[in-house]
Amino acid sequence: MTSPIADYAVLSDTRTAALVSREGSIDWLCLPRYDSASVFGALLGDRRHGCWSLRPTDESAVPTRRYEDDTFVLVTRWEGASGVADVWEFMPHGGDTMPTGGAGVALVRRVIGVSGAMEFTQHLTLRFDYARAVPWVRQVGTDEAPELLAVAGPDAVIVRGPRLVPTDHAHAGTLSVEAGEHEDLTLSWFRSYEDAPPAIDVDRALAATTEWWRRWAARIEHDGPHHDAVVRSLLVLRALSHHDSGGIVAAATTSLPEEFGGTRNWDYRYVWLRDAALTLEAFISHGFLGVADRWRAWLIRAIAGDPAELQIMYGLGGERDLFERELDSLPGYDGAGPVRIGNGAAHQFQGDVIGEVMVALDEARRAGLPESEASWPMQRALLTYVEANMDRLDNGIWEIRAEPRMFTHSRVMIWAALDRGIRAVREEGLDGPAEHWERLRDRMRDEIDERGVDPDGGFFVQFYGTREVDASLLILPQVGYCAPDDPRMLATVAEMERTLMPDGLLLRYRTESGVDGLEGDEHPFLACSFWLVQQYAASGRGEDAARLMDRLCSLANDVGLLAEEYDVGGRRHAGNTPQALSHLALVGAADALVGHYGRAAASALKHPSSVTSPIDTTGTRVS
Repeated sequence: MTSPIADYAVLSDTRTAALVSREGSIDWLCLPRYDSASVFGALLGDRRHGCWSLRPTDESAVPTRRYEDDTFVLVTRWEGASGVADVWEFMPHGGDTMPTGGAGVALVRRVIGVSGAMEFTQHLTLRFDYARAVPWVRQVGTDEAPELLAVAGPDAVIVRGPRLVPTDHAHAGTLSVEAGEHEDLTLSWFRSYEDAPPAIDVDRALAATTEWWRRWAARIEHDGPHHDAVVRSLLVLRALSHHDSGGIVAAATTSLPEEFGGTRNWDYRYVWLRDAALTLEAFISHGFLGVADRWRAWLIRAIAGDPAELQIMYGLGGERDLFERELDSLPGYDGAGPVRIGNGAAHQFQGDVIGEVMVALDEARRAGLPESEASWPMQRALLTYVEANMDRLDNGIWEIRAEPRMFTHSRVMIWAALDRGIRAVREEGLDGPAEHWERLRDRMRDEIDERGVDPDGGFFVQFYGTREVDASLLILPQVGYCAPDDPRMLATVAEMERTLMPDGLLLRYRTESGVDGLEGDEHPFLACSFWLVQQYAASGRGEDAARLMDRLCSLANDVGLLAEEYDVGGRRHAGNTPQALSHLALVGAADALVGHYGRAAASALKHPSSVTSPIDTTGTRVS
């Protein structure tokens, strides 16, 4: 049976991630990077598409799970009729702390007897290249130290531990532990044309990995409610930040459905400039300026050349070829097809993206990150791109696949991009045509105030010419376009509460309006509800903010992870997981509850001159 999305915990070495079900099956693992092809793909099919199951032979044994402190070392305790045992699972952290003695990516599973005795059964099905390649598998170890070598094209893995025997193009075996005993199982990836890496020293790997995560988490600056959720969310964001390149992926998975049984299935294993910029702000606000420096260097490499060739997303290393195609080798999560790899939105024009990047880089500069030789020229080039595309229809933050529009959120983010460029010149002394940018910014504000507000209801609209609202409009006060208690903003929130919150959580927009050009429906988008918490907190609705925040945090699974959406009726996670946007929005909401509004404070409070004077609900400007 298909495991619920919320049943999955994540193991990560900050290069890729393994998803482990509550029942002890690793059903998703792409090697060696997040955006590589899968070796275990059962998440989007079944056991035949690749998995590694390890659980007690006693089917009645009950699991409970936790992460070891502030790490991605997963500890699952199994309690059965004959005994109790723990399974410790982790991916040794790479780079300078790589404890394996060689290159590659590794996965470790240690079974420890706690009391009595317990037998475990493991099933291993290796399927390379999204289950399109059955590897050549052979025994290469000894009776005392069994090893299983699997090779398919450029990829190879070596599995060490208790002996596995072949059974119908898969392998199986058992192991037993009594109190005080342990058994180690390891999987190491390497390039098939190179030598296999040496056996992992599990004790050393566990100590080094645990210490790395603990040391990183100890630097987190946060006081207030929901502390544990904030720490776990920042850890998730760090796990999604690639150790080698500095690229930040939007999620660890592809094609988990926004609508169960539907076709809204997308590949999120890439670096969206928008999502990465927002992640960057979460890091900066909690004391991690070095991450900003690495991502800025990634950005300079990725967009090198003509700004006209800018993409809104790239591969982890800055790759541009993200051609979207459908796989017939994986049937989809619980049959929700198609499974897609690549993402066609890479070549959309989304007018908000540069604004998000410029806001994040402005925050980094204000936090003390000095400009590098190339970073300010790069930002000036981005503003040249903004100016060249100011009057262009776009696909918006939600990457609609229908007719492009003049989305109000996108227009505001163009305003924000220019605003941050002006600040860099006026307040930081950098060179640039500030007066010219001011004229463009003022022109954009006049346009938005005239065309982006409903004349009857006095609320901001999703795009020019409609009366629909959109959850992305909650970003407007966050970037300083208006104050949180601006009458237009309050009217917008009221309209959202009326039309976008049928179950008490916020939808992105009404899909029945047809704006996105897609069939089917979707569930509340968790990041949007966290944005609403920020808006409530910033506009004096503290009780509403706290109540909604408590509900949202309760939706995390047993190890603190959030997917993209939540199915209220089915009480289940939906969409790709773990989702960076959900977790970074949680961090911002938690900060808002204790009076730290992040970029809202930096913009609307520190720089009141850049905030539009209020307008009443009839659209008339008031003094």
